Amino acid sequence: MGRMGKQIGCLIFFVCSSLFVLAACSDQTLKKAEVEGELSAQTVVAGDKNKGELTENEEEEVPLGPISVHVVDPTTKDVIRTIYPEEMGFATEAEQYKMELKNWAKVLARGTDSVQGYDQRNLPDRLDEYGHVIKGQPQVMLEEAELVNEIIEYSEKGGVVELPLYINSSGYLKEDVAHLDEVVVASYTTYFDPNITGRNKNIELSAQAIDGVIVGIDDHFSFNTTVGPSDEEHGYQPAQEAVNGKLVMGIGGGICQTSSTLFNAVDQLGVDYVEWHHHSVTVGYVPAGRDATVSYGGKDFRFLNKSGAPFLIRTNYQNGSLTVEIRTAKQYEGVVKKKV
Repeated sequence: MGRMGKQIGCLIFFVCSSLFVLAACSDQTLKKAEVEGELSAQTVVAGDKNKGELTENEEEEVPLGPISVHVVDPTTKDVIRTIYPEEMGFATEAEQYKMELKNWAKVLARGTDSVQGYDQRNLPDRLDEYGHVIKGQPQVMLEEAELVNEIIEYSEKGGVVELPLYINSSGYLKEDVAHLDEVVVASYTTYFDPNITGRNKNIELSAQAIDGVIVGIDDHFSFNTTVGPSDEEHGYQPAQEAVNGKLVMGIGGGICQTSSTLFNAVDQLGVDYVEWHHHSVTVGYVPAGRDATVSYGGKDFRFLNKSGAPFLIRTNYQNGSLTVEIRTAKQYEGVVKKKV
């Protein structure tokens, strides 16, 4: 082989060697790609799997503590108490749990000696000397049984319960006001000694306190709430009053003549008595059994207007007599129910 033949042989050997190396590299690159692809696929699978596990964990509810019932005042939106049913024996002592709620609801509604409850008697609207309405206070009632039942209903799952407060405005129409003084549907007069100054002043003040009071349909009337304290601060004077079967001196003696005169007037109509007491002694200004004793902070005279129409209380105090008239609009004259 000449020199040319050797050169050609070397060239062929170089080309074949290069092709072999390229083929080997290509094979290794392919294998590397396959391995990397497999690892990549495994990583993706593993990532998806981990992602799925995280999602499941995130969806799990995290315990927030014991079940609770929040009792809210609807007028202020304040939470007045948070109840934990489990701690109070909801699941184990159901009757005792209910009894505890009843007792609490009773105190909440009616109050204690030191804390005022949610229940409030209505203070009736009244007319001033010019015929303008002086607004009183609506009746507020907390429905105790409804509150207890709602708390029990939410005791298993927890939640928020609003106090079931019912506010009742006076049962008359605005357009009635100008006409309530038109006709007298009941009247009663009692007499007293005009020379007993202190007692007479007390009768006069208490009569003024109920004059012009509007008693709407289904309204409650409370003598004590309407008249207020019969003490020296409010102008009342010392006079004889009945206490435990005896006549003794006391501030405000004589106001019972006003309450008894009112009783004998409204007793001619269809009213329901909520509270009514007799004196411990016989009084001379009304027949036996026709009196209505009162004492601020104690015995009261209360009735519910079931006559079917709103009416107005008018008083006429004179030197030696007191007259209480029950008046209403002429359109209601035939509607007002009389006592049977």
